[in-house]
Amino acid sequence: MVLLVNLARVVFAPLLDPLQGTFGTSTAAVGLLATLAWLGSALSRLPTGYLLTRYSRERVILGTGVLLAGAATVAATAVDVGMLMVGAFLLGLASGTYFIAANPLVSELFPDRVGLALGVHGTASQLAAVGAPLLVTATLALGRWRRTFQLLAVAAVIATIAFVIAARRNELPAAGTDDRDLPNAVVHQWRIVLVGVVVVGLAGFVWQGVFNFYVTFLKAQGYSGDTARLLLTVVFAAGLPAFTFTGWLADRISPLRLVVGIVGAFGVSLLALTAPLGPAWLVGTSVLTGYVIHSLFPAADTYLLGSLPDRHRASAYAAYSATMMIVQAAGSWVVGLLRHGGIDFVIIYRSFAAALLVLTTVLVVLYRLGRLPAGARA
Repeated sequence: MVLLVNLARVVFAPLLDPLQGTFGTSTAAVGLLATLAWLGSALSRLPTGYLLTRYSRERVILGTGVLLAGAATVAATAVDVGMLMVGAFLLGLASGTYFIAANPLVSELFPDRVGLALGVHGTASQLAAVGAPLLVTATLALGRWRRTFQLLAVAAVIATIAFVIAARRNELPAAGTDDRDLPNAVVHQWRIVLVGVVVVGLAGFVWQGVFNFYVTFLKAQGYSGDTARLLLTVVFAAGLPAFTFTGWLADRISPLRLVVGIVGAFGVSLLALTAPLGPAWLVGTSVLTGYVIHSLFPAADTYLLGSLPDRHRASAYAAYSATMMIVQAAGSWVVGLLRHGGIDFVIIYRSFAAALLVLTTVLVVLYRLGRLPAGARA
């Protein structure tokens, strides 16, 4: 199911260009379309944290499967951009709800291997990002972009049924039964929540603006649409080993130091990506960028979920995730506005890279001064 909910968020990246041509709308409008998918993913997270103080993880995950199928149906039957935006927002709601319920469950299923478990879960999610450009290329070859969402709706129904069967056949952990006070959990763990929001939120903001317009960016550099979508697949494919290896690594070294180092490496890789040094350089920097940014997510999740106590885990994680997603959701919309204003992609992305390097410098100074929490409060 994690593959499908992530597909619901990332499928718009390779679709932005053809959808703009189909509906005859502006770059800013299609940028908003992608933003709505991620905004929906953000806005559903805090309410999901509240739901988890009342209902079990598995019941909430079941609800996300139903919502995902319905949202994909809305997108598949959209007759204009407005209706497609509604579908995108609902798809985002389903994805956000799933991750808030599923990630704490995964960490509780494997308490001695939190990083590795989250890394494997993230790898499954990343398979959707790798397959999205290929799926869109196939559906566009048939002249039917709607088929993408039709397939998603059918797969969501099948995955939901499979999850229900698996949940009934296995005994799930009850670690979250004491997590019944969301506001108190956030107040108690505000320092680690704030660090997560700032670091992952700002890095995610940049990543949203990069990958949602990656195809358009490469076409502006003179590459064909098929080549650009293939390179987007390369970027996402680089994340497959990143999730598993970084999750394993986060179990063995300080997740906080790992997170700070990854943010700096992301800034350097994005700067290198904009250097006009030919196709081979572009492929290499695409791989590097994809690997680095996807390493951030298992490292950050291990930093929080691996140290948050049972009575605070889902609630504090929901607060972090919801706020972080709101920060990063606007990335593609901002890039769309800047491009609509005539600013070149290279200038935009180099400015983003510089901001990441400044953020890294600040984090290193704070870490040296002992002002960053190494983990959650007991």
